[in-house]
Amino acid sequence: MQCTTSELRQSRGVIESYREFLPVSDSTPIVSLGEGNTTLIYCPQLSKRVGRGCEVFVKNEGVNPTGSFKDRGMTVAVSKAMERAASAIICASTGNTSASAAAYAARAGILCIVILPTGKIATGKLLQAFAYGAKMVAIDGNFDDALGIVRELGDSHEFVIVNSINPDRIAGQKTAAFEIVDVLGDAPDFHLLPVGNAGNITAYRAGYREYQAHQKSTKVPAMIGFQAAGAAPIYYNRIVEKPETIASAIRIGNPASWKQACAAIAESHGAIDFVSDQEILAAQSWLAKHEGIFVEPASAASIAGLFKCCDSNEAAYAFQNIPEASRIVCTVTGHGLKDPDAITQAMKELKPVAATVNDVRHAIGL
Repeated sequence: MQCTTSELRQSRGVIESYREFLPVSDSTPIVSLGEGNTTLIYCPQLSKRVGRGCEVFVKNEGVNPTGSFKDRGMTVAVSKAMERAASAIICASTGNTSASAAAYAARAGILCIVILPTGKIATGKLLQAFAYGAKMVAIDGNFDDALGIVRELGDSHEFVIVNSINPDRIAGQKTAAFEIVDVLGDAPDFHLLPVGNAGNITAYRAGYREYQAHQKSTKVPAMIGFQAAGAAPIYYNRIVEKPETIASAIRIGNPASWKQACAAIAESHGAIDFVSDQEILAAQSWLAKHEGIFVEPASAASIAGLFKCCDSNEAAYAFQNIPEASRIVCTVTGHGLKDPDAITQAMKELKPVAATVNDVRHAIGL
């Protein structure tokens, strides 16, 4: 069976698509699962919510091979690890990194070791890492404790660290900004995204700046990041010793890319803010029911943040006075099936009825 040119382009992965912008050479063994080329979806209901003729787009990173944006950086990190003849990679994880690292390690034929905080990982993500064959070690501590251990083990040079402290990860993740510009024809005016370890906001900023430097776009958007209220160290400008939020992917109290994220926000005239767990869950439900996009809770932080910008004068970046016809992009970082616990609880209210038309009509409300 022959593939069309379009199909080949879609399956070749971010390294082959953006090789000239990435730290690879002809001697780099490419480890890819066909990541990238994720959908940029125009959202009419979100656009209506903002008003003023603005257009809102969602960059749906949940359609990457392991269901999250982490795959963009992992293809570069693991490819570079293979170039250095590594036999194993290691990461600390709140879930998505472990799933992605394990998958790309399996693809490369090397060992993946995951250090994770016990009881703090969404089941769907934990299941993925096990399925891909990672060596899992759970610790009595949080993500920041896990990353500290990984840093120490990485110093021994027995393992290649593939968390976002690895610059190859950031290099791969910046390709999402390239894709957005390629679709829109220019950078958006505003870009909203969740912030956990803060590597992604750093990467997007780098991607937009690089495309502008190569005259592929005329501007860089204001970068607006949203942390969970119980895990908002950048907003409060202090380490959160015991971060707590239902959004497990951003349950981080001491982000590795803290300094870089602050620079990205300041240089783009953006902002950092927080949203509550209640706002996150409400946004997750709203996006699924109004735009047909199902995301994990952490992803919904960008949508909750959009609502806060629209509805509150107290938001760090209120949208009441933004220029008409502005273009806004919200990144959603992971698929809803990776962390379905909140939805699962709601499903428990589903009770069976008798198998008759009348009983079904009554249950429907007819």
